[in-house]
Order: sequence, then C-alpha cells, then structure tokens
Amino acid sequence: MPSQIHPTIAPRDHKAFMEYALQVASQSPPGPDKFCVGACLVDEDSGRILSTGYSLELPGDRPGDPGRTHAEQCCFIKISEQFNTAEVQIGNVLPPNTVLYTTMEPCNSRLTGNKSCVDRIIGLDGAIKAVYVGIQEPNTFIFANSGRDRLEKAGIRMVFLEGLQDRILEVAMAGHKNR
Repeated sequence: MPSQIHPTIAPRDHKAFMEYALQVASQSPPGPDKFCVGACLVDEDSGRILSTGYSLELPGDRPGDPGRTHAEQCCFIKISEQFNTAEVQIGNVLPPNTVLYTTMEPCNSRLTGNKSCVDRIIGLDGAIKAVYVGIQEPNTFIFANSGRDRLEKAGIRMVFLEGLQDRILEVAMAGHKNR
C-alpha cells in the first residue's frame, strides 16, 4: 500500500486533527444506510499521523466481503498491512502514546455481524490511550450506542471535542433523506 502524505499538525492540536478527520470523512461514499465517518490514528507525542480511514474505504473482514468497514477499522487495517502483522497485533508496533481521532463515536455494536470498533480498540490492549470524538452516533441505526463506559473501563479516555458538530453531522448524514 503506498504511503499517504498527511499534513503536519502540532501535537495535541485537537481541533486540527478533528478537521483533518472531517476532511477524510468527506471521501466516504454517501448512502442512506450508513454514516460517512473519518478517523486519524496519531502519535500524540510527535503529532505524526500514522494512518487515516473513512467508512467503506477498504474491503471487509471476511473473504469476498466487498466492505462494510468503518473508519477506525480502516486505520487499523492500514497499520496491519504496513507492518505485515495481524490487526489484533498492531498494538505491538504503535508508538507508546497513540490516540485516535474519529468524527463519530466508535460503534459499540454492528448490525452486519462485524466486530465493533469499540471491541477493536479494546482488543489492542491499551495501545490506544485516548479516543477524541466529534459527535455521538445519532440514533438512526442503533439506539443509544455508547461504548464510552467500556472504553474507560479498559483504561482508554474518550473525549468529546466541541466546535465542529454541525459540520461533522452534515458530512456524516450525506445520503440520508431526512437530514
């Protein structure tokens, strides 16, 4: 997989990282049965963007699955491919203070039967220290999707960032009839 050029963003410039995740989200194909979400996996100490992902960017988990991948999952798949390791093992190659920026809170369950993003994050055994979130998931497909308690019980901070909610929701709901 070719290396992607990412902007240079100062460490802990949360708004700039979320703006970039929103830019990534806008690449997701719109549709009435999904959200357009973007994510950035970041070395919090250096500000280096390790990978990005957006909804439906990559093929899915199962052979022949055309892809119902979520943004966070795509970030993990890219790291897995870069280091030629299983997705569940990427915690071994991530920098010590890796954080995740995602325009929408990570899913706590999946209607497709795929592993949830909360499960994927927790499954990395503490490799991701914090998840910075733009908006809560609307109650469109799954009611009251809150993985925050599960993440925090696993020692992973979840922080909602203020200021971009309207723009994030506009991108997330692209393709929905009743926006």
